[in-house]
Formats: sequence, structure tokens, C-alpha cells
Amino acid sequence: MKLIHLSDLHLGKRVNEFSMIEDQRYILKEILTIIKEESPDAVLIAGDIYDKSIPSVEAVELFDDFLKQLARQKVQVFLISGNHDSPERLAFAAELIELSGIHIAPAYDGAVRPIPLKDSYGKVNIYMLPFIKSAHVRSIFPEEDGDSYTEAVRTAIAHMDIQESERNILLTHQFVTGALRSDSEDISVGGTDNVDASVFEAFDYVALGHLHGSQNIGRETVRYCGTPLKYSFSEASQHKSVTVLEMKEKGNLTIRTTELAPLRDLRELKGTYDELTSRKNYEGTKVEDYLHITLTDEEDIVDAIGKLRVIYPNLMKLDYDNRRTRENQEVAGGEEPETRTPLEMILNFYEQQNNQPMSEKQAALVSELIESIWEESL
Repeated sequence: MKLIHLSDLHLGKRVNEFSMIEDQRYILKEILTIIKEESPDAVLIAGDIYDKSIPSVEAVELFDDFLKQLARQKVQVFLISGNHDSPERLAFAAELIELSGIHIAPAYDGAVRPIPLKDSYGKVNIYMLPFIKSAHVRSIFPEEDGDSYTEAVRTAIAHMDIQESERNILLTHQFVTGALRSDSEDISVGGTDNVDASVFEAFDYVALGHLHGSQNIGRETVRYCGTPLKYSFSEASQHKSVTVLEMKEKGNLTIRTTELAPLRDLRELKGTYDELTSRKNYEGTKVEDYLHITLTDEEDIVDAIGKLRVIYPNLMKLDYDNRRTRENQEVAGGEEPETRTPLEMILNFYEQQNNQPMSEKQAALVSELIESIWEESL
């Protein structure tokens, strides 16, 4: 059985105030070409379909067209909501859509029933667990102990009635301990959203969504496929891809990737103004790429961003690296950004004011409040 793993499309996203919709339309066409060439039995989409819980009309139309193209190819599709999605909106008319082979996970209610696929080796059970929070799981299973995200996911999996002698695949959207984040991902709860990879032992493959860089966690079969496009300059060196999974009998599984080439790349350039505007340096390069330019001139260039955009129309970000910024420890033209999460700052402030750390119960309450405020702002 062949499966293609995608996640974190973030349709409708803006990067440094630039709309990515044209780039997303292009990359979805590239993905459809790969799917046609690979002819998989199913496509797994592990959450964050949209960038906002209430997506734009353009984003909805784009995803609608993508699903229609997959249905025309007669490929089974399994998709879940991520932390950026509204599970209720995403699952609208899911039972009707399922007639076309598009399986959409409903909002989590404590029941995750597998959808079986069959090949010559028997059944492959697909379990779909959308993004969940510890408070949500506690409200469904109040008798279960534990306030952590690890315990929440463990509890959800414990109620799945998994037949471990069969081949089992899980789609889920969480931050698994040990994974590497990118700047374009939300960090809102100070690390309390970590899920230990040990909770996934019952599954032959875990199709993860949430993190933007492709990576395996603990074992090859617990995997983030990453975003199909770069959404921050911290991802500039990454190579985006789709993950292709081929399963035979239980325990016999191979994983490979197929690289994606974007319409416009995200790149970083560094040099003096004269170097970057010299025809011999920019001719033959993709000047239409999205760029972060760092100027090394000791003196500021008047209207540098306007002048540079004559050559580099998609210049997203401009800063300086010179004696002044290094002495002032400045980056990106301003003060060094705060790298601590909101929860970490509150915990530190509380301890300074009270000469003792916040209790676990207090920290959990503050974490939930931060999450609630964060989601309302999306």
C-alpha cells in the first residue's frame, strides 16, 4: 500500500504582509502532479489546512478545488484539523463528502474509529486524531489522571481499541518532544504542549502535522512531513517535500521523499548596497524570489528598501549588520527580540514578585488562559 503524507498547507497565509495564495495554488498543482505520478492508495493530510480558523474565501476555494482534483483521481483522502483550523467548519458536510472518498475527522468527542483500507497483505487501519488540548480531553474523560498533553494524547489513544496485530496508522497534529521548531510556528504555552513519542508505540506509522520542517522523532516511522512551502526565513535552508510511504506486511515499511520546487523561493542575501545592486551580481539570479536582505554598509542607505525593490520586487525584510548594530546588539533594525514564551515570562515575573515559583495547578491555569487568548487573536 502506498500513501502520501502532507500537512500544514496554511492556505491563505501571509508572510511579512505578502499573500502566499498564488504560491500555494502553484504548489498544490505540483503536489497533484506528484500524486498522479505516484498513484497512491491514499493521501494523509495532518492538519493546519488553513492559516486561520475563519479562512478567506480565496483559501476555501483553493482547498475545495484541490479536493475536487483528488476526488477525480479517485484517491482516498484522510484529513484532520490542526491548531489553526476550526474542526467544526472543516468537517462541515463530512458524511456527504465521504461518498467521494474524502474522510474528514470530526471535532474530537472521545471516539476515534478507524477507517480500514485493504491490500494483498490485509487491513491497514487509519486513525484520525485532530489537534487536542489537555483541558478538552479532561472534560470528556474526567476520571483520567494527568494534566499534560502527553497524558491527554495517551488517554485519547487508550480509548481507540487498537488491534496491534494489524497495521495501524495515526494522523495527528501535536508538538512531539525533541522536534525542532521554525519561526513561523506558534509557540504559546511554554513547552507544556509537548507530547512524548512513547505514546505512539501501537502505530506502524504516525503522520504528524504542526511543525514546518520535515523530521523523524525517535524513530523513522514517527514523522513530520513539513510544510510544502517556506513560511519564514528560518526555513530558508530547508528543502520542502512530500513524504511517500510504502507498506507491505506488518513491519515492512519504506519511507522516501519527493522534493517540491516553489514558484518563488525564500532566500537570504547579505552584502553592501553596491554589491547587491551591481548588475553582474544579480543578473541570472531569481530576483523575483522572496528575500531577506542584510546590508553591511556602515552608513544607512536612504530609502534602501524602495530602491532595492526596483531590482528585487519581492523584498520582504531589510536589516543591517554593521559596527553600529553589533555594538548595540541590534537585529532586524531594532532591539533583540524576546525569545521567551509568554508563559515563561509570566512564571518568571510571578517568582520575582512572590519569592517562590508558581504551583503546577496555577501554571496549568495560566497556560490555558494564554491558549484561549492566543486562539481568539487568530
